[in-house]
Amino acid sequence: MRHGSESHEARKALFQIGIRRGTLTVAEIDRALPPGSLSPAERWLLFYSLRAAGVEIRDARGEQVDALPGEPPPP
Repeated sequence: MRHGSESHEARKALFQIGIRRGTLTVAEIDRALPPGSLSPAERWLLFYSLRAAGVEIRDARGEQVDALPGEPPPP
């Protein structure tokens, strides 16, 4: 369960940094998470939750990301 714990801690840190700064890049989010720790739906939910918490998600050029990476969870 160590992998899940690492992912949980990484997500907590992302929220803390994102809320403090108001922005995160897609690359920062990807670097913070253990590889393969999130399904496409979980990844989408993470980006959605960050955005709902007031964190702007930016691409490598610094532009705001409108489409959320991953797949939305099924209805």
